[in-house]
Amino acid sequence: MQQVNIVASTKTYPVYIGNGAIRQLRSIVQETEDKYTSIMIITDGTVAKHHLDSFYKHTGLERIFEKIVPSGEKAKTFDVYQDCLTSALENKLDRKSLIISFGGGAVGDLAGFVAATYMRGIRFIQVPTTILAHDSAVGGKVAINHPLGKNMIGAFHQPEAVVYDLDFLQTLPEHEVRSGFAEVIKHSLISDENFYFWLKEEIYSLDKMNDSQLLEFLTKGIQIKGSVVAEDERETGIRAFLNFGHTLGHAIEAEAGYGKVTHGEAVAIGMVFALQLSKQLLDLDFDVKAFTNWLNNLGYITKIPAGLSSEQLLERMKQDKKTVNGAIRFVLLEKLGVPSLKEVEEKVLRMNLMKFAEEGELHD
Repeated sequence: MQQVNIVASTKTYPVYIGNGAIRQLRSIVQETEDKYTSIMIITDGTVAKHHLDSFYKHTGLERIFEKIVPSGEKAKTFDVYQDCLTSALENKLDRKSLIISFGGGAVGDLAGFVAATYMRGIRFIQVPTTILAHDSAVGGKVAINHPLGKNMIGAFHQPEAVVYDLDFLQTLPEHEVRSGFAEVIKHSLISDENFYFWLKEEIYSLDKMNDSQLLEFLTKGIQIKGSVVAEDERETGIRAFLNFGHTLGHAIEAEAGYGKVTHGEAVAIGMVFALQLSKQLLDLDFDVKAFTNWLNNLGYITKIPAGLSSEQLLERMKQDKKTVNGAIRFVLLEKLGVPSLKEVEEKVLRMNLMKFAEEGELHD
């Protein structure tokens, strides 16, 4: 098992990663100096069905109230958020209570936002059950969606700990594995070309990854995320680089309807577009065709889904959190491992987006 310490300006906390890591949770909870008065676990129906019995078996935790929410992005709505707050109040959680998020990235975002806002903020612990959550569980960004944009209603609220048991990943469906691995690829592209080439050489089939590979690339991804958070906890500077591929990716998710295209699969399309823009605007020296072929071989779609209007996607991108005063800013790459936040003129973006939507590639 690996341990990575996340050092943020507001808090330092451990991330435990490995098979059987869930056994760490009991001691984390019981050895806390300021004892928890009660515990509320927020999870979804799918995770509860597959893993809740194992959770209790290996933690032995008591005084737990369960709140089951919808799976995926359907959890991140105002109605579900309010329902969780109502359950917390009905079960008399107080300012010394603990919320445990047990699930994927969507459940973690929701549970963290509930914890951030209940009684002006109570403590919470992340127990991720997906590959995607290796990114979202670390760093303290918590949120729900608005019909006009993804993660637009949220806060910064760091967890007390992250307990990442790789055994929970065994039941992931193929599309969720793809979704999570896209964020691993993102971490490599923005930070470490050696990591990228290792991934490209080692991972040729998502259904043939072994535990050793999982532990290595998830630990590396969390270390990269942690180093960025340590320098820029509240996304006033370099933390925006973690949104590589997300500007178009979030627009695709929203325009298709949340849950129709997984987060990581949308980000994969966004990364291909951002890499092509980087070649065109920043003279990036990178073989985008080879990258796209690798993604295709792993089962990713690398073109904008049919039926999505480039004009509507452009409007969605104008609502991106990186947009300032109507100017759309993209995370691009100057070279592998060297990201840059660049403002892209709307007419340039419109022309390239239309070309990408029609052909799946840009031309010099």
